[in-house]
Amino acid sequence: MRITRRLEFDAGHRIPDHASQCRHLHGHRYGLEITLSGEIIKADGEAVNGMVMDFADVKAIAKQHVVDVWDHAFLAYRGDTAVVSFLQSMPGHKTVILDVVPTAENLAAEAFRILDPLYRDSYGNHLRLERVRLFETPNCWADALRSERG
Repeated sequence: MRITRRLEFDAGHRIPDHASQCRHLHGHRYGLEITLSGEIIKADGEAVNGMVMDFADVKAIAKQHVVDVWDHAFLAYRGDTAVVSFLQSMPGHKTVILDVVPTAENLAAEAFRILDPLYRDSYGNHLRLERVRLFETPNCWADALRSERG
């Protein structure tokens, strides 16, 4: 069985080598979908009976470790030194420095890397993270899939 929970956040970024508009500082309303697989829990009397995982728990983990960290932040590539320096010159500015260019593809992969060890099988139902889908716009997204990870 697979389940998916969607969360949203706002963040700025820039793609320094982009040939068009995305090389400029700008922001998006991102959508983040977390897809987990596992067996349906059979545990009479337990709150999770009949679930793969409680959607509230799926949300709480993603919110704490990705959404709250990236929301209303500027996601900056460490190698984009002029922008990193500029952002760090603003006291109290929420900046997240990444080792990758903050494209939808790289952000989806980074979210997968962060979240993968956090979704753990607590009920013997073989729970695991299968996909992180990151929407950069309503019509553009990237998928980081377990099947494509080494």
